[in-house]
Amino acid sequence: MGLKERIKELCKEKNISMNKLEETLGFGKGYISKLGTSNPNTSKLQKIADYFGVSLDYLMTGNSESSKSNTLSKKDERDIAKDLENIMNKLSNKENGPASFEGEDIPEADQELFAGQIELMLRRLKAINKELYNPNKNKK
Repeated sequence: MGLKERIKELCKEKNISMNKLEETLGFGKGYISKLGTSNPNTSKLQKIADYFGVSLDYLMTGNSESSKSNTLSKKDERDIAKDLENIMNKLSNKENGPASFEGEDIPEADQELFAGQIELMLRRLKAINKELYNPNKNKK
């Protein structure tokens, strides 16, 4: 199974279309479809791996069964969901001022994309912090 097929399968498991994945991660339309014919950008592949909670090695080769999602406990998942909900509520309520870019409010359609990016960031930070501050506790 190739890279594109692996991503397609991960999308199917998460019940998300490849177009929606591209939109959520801020990629151009058709980027994933072109992965079979062009050299992939490593930073973009890392974003995809982080989104699905798998290692970059698994995404590229399919060999590594070690999944980053295994390092996040159910409590971690709840914390991430709670933090994301709090952040999005504050943004939508304009608690600390309006959410804007270059002086214009963020449109409703883009708020979902923004929420996806924040969720990716929270997941990545949670995994990094677990590794940095509890290195012995979280060894495999």
